[in-house]
Amino acid sequence: MKVIQTAAAPAAIGPYSQAMVTGNLVFSSGQIPLSAETGEVVGAEVKEQTEQVIRNLKAVLEAAGSSLAAVVKTTCFLADMQDFAAFNEVYAKHFSGKPARSTVAVKQLPRNVLVEIEAVGELVN
Repeated sequence: MKVIQTAAAPAAIGPYSQAMVTGNLVFSSGQIPLSAETGEVVGAEVKEQTEQVIRNLKAVLEAAGSSLAAVVKTTCFLADMQDFAAFNEVYAKHFSGKPARSTVAVKQLPRNVLVEIEAVGELVN
């Protein structure tokens, strides 16, 4: 296994890696809408936060040798299922390959953000 760590995405806020590579797959940890530069939450609305989450996820995947296009499964967490349509609007722009997905509403996310996404992707490099 290989640990993935990149300064292009926020550092882990706990005892875990940004991602792990094993075999031909990369498993990302959940990404939340933090700025890699400041560590602060980006955006107050779900669309803005989703864009930042996907930027962070893309950076982690690319550091591992993968890409958004190579994602085969995502797990998405929303603080409020009322945000589902707005979340989907942003998500669809970036995941045109339509990977398998689970989306669940949770009581609370770290730093009280509105969205978190984790992914499994194939290596492309």
